[in-house]
Amino acid sequence: MTSIAQTPITGLDLTGFTEREPGVWTDATGLVLSVHFFPLVPDLPAPLHEPERLRFGCAQGVAASGGGLIEALTGTVDGVPALRQLIKMPLQSRRGQAFIGSWTLPKDRCSAVVKVQAAEGATTGLREAVVLDQVGPADYFRPHPYAGGAQLGGLPYHVADLEQWDSRFPDHPLTLVRAALSRITPTITLHEQFKVLPAFPGPTPPPAFPAPPPPYGGPVPPTPPGPTPPPYPPPAAPQAPRRGWFRRGGT
Repeated sequence: MTSIAQTPITGLDLTGFTEREPGVWTDATGLVLSVHFFPLVPDLPAPLHEPERLRFGCAQGVAASGGGLIEALTGTVDGVPALRQLIKMPLQSRRGQAFIGSWTLPKDRCSAVVKVQAAEGATTGLREAVVLDQVGPADYFRPHPYAGGAQLGGLPYHVADLEQWDSRFPDHPLTLVRAALSRITPTITLHEQFKVLPAFPGPTPPPAFPAPPPPYGGPVPPTPPGPTPPPYPPPAAPQAPRRGWFRRGGT
């Protein structure tokens, strides 16, 4: 099986998209579709089996970048557990927002990502203004559902981003991103070598620092014993395969 752009992704429906560079495609509506592989421990704030902690950490991270997490849901892509996110970010060069939908497929030491994004054009804020006028200010802004009452900052959470309004605004970038991600998801196929890798267990805890020295004249605390060495040498690290999904043209 041939991989796409040196990622573990071996196939996805690219109907309507034109390739701009390896792993990046665009369509006539302004959508940008891309695939990625990261040979690093995923930077997710929690494992997928802790969805509340995962969503809270993701919402915090997006807000710290000045954006807003619209939704985060766990699911599967070609049988692999994954995280689906929809976020909004302010544009840097002009007024308006960009909307990004993604699937992150985390493994213990790497991850694959499928991402769809689009930005507002010359007309901005129309969806928000219409929904605000219809529901009223009291019901428009809401506490973030993943924050647990905490104040996150970043872009505010409001009902105009909910999927129920997509049919009213079929050409809005959020509608387009959400629809494209939903259409593409069941067509994604993955390399078997990636599918059988160990699951992402969660972020690595920070190293424990030694206790500070006691005040002058105080007792010196005992040094905790170090780990007992195993009675056998550790297994040799496996050699990297010569061909695979992480190399162009791998099979």
